[in-house]
Amino acid sequence: MPDANVRIPEEARDRLAAIAAAEGLSLRAYLARLAETLLTPAERAERAERALAALKEWNGYAPTAAEQQDLDGELDRRLAQAMPQ
Repeated sequence: MPDANVRIPEEARDRLAAIAAAEGLSLRAYLARLAETLLTPAERAERAERALAALKEWNGYAPTAAEQQDLDGELDRRLAQAMPQ
């Protein structure tokens, strides 16, 4: 497979290279691994739908849209609390 060139700020390249080196990887190998492990928004949505279907089948869990929105808000609030300022 041919390589592709991606233009990013030098600071970002240096940071990614340092992270890769700390993991014993080249920048190329690190970025390839990253691309293989991250999900696209469509893939995340599909997984969420499958998880909800599995929960509904397993124990009847079927939150309404309003309940989901409330739960998302609570998760956002807790994540904000956990993040360093």
